[in-house]
Amino acid sequence: DVFENVAFPLSLQGTSRRETEERVNRVLDRVGLRPRAKHFPNELSGGEMQRVAIGRAIVHHPRLILADEPTGNLDSVNGAAIVALLLDLASDGTTIVVATHDRDVAAAMDREIQMRDGRLV
Repeated sequence: DVFENVAFPLSLQGTSRRETEERVNRVLDRVGLRPRAKHFPNELSGGEMQRVAIGRAIVHHPRLILADEPTGNLDSVNGAAIVALLLDLASDGTTIVVATHDRDVAAAMDREIQMRDGRLV
């Protein structure tokens, strides 16, 4: 379910059950999925699945997140929510690197570096 999916990286680190529960619940609140904690992937929308993936990525407080087309399969509403979440994470000090073909997503980021024909421009 959603909770177990987000908790998985902590289980690999041997985090205690109590600490895992606290951290996962905080992350689920942050990504707006706490009410869906016991739902399975086939019960989630594309946007919710993307937020689960972000929750799993941030549950161990990384300093860097690499996001490859984080809005690629989402409608504009869910895509905007993911961009807002990434910007929120960046405002808290996490470095976010986004690779995207979506001009709107790129424009929303603090800095944009373009590649054309394999070269930085």
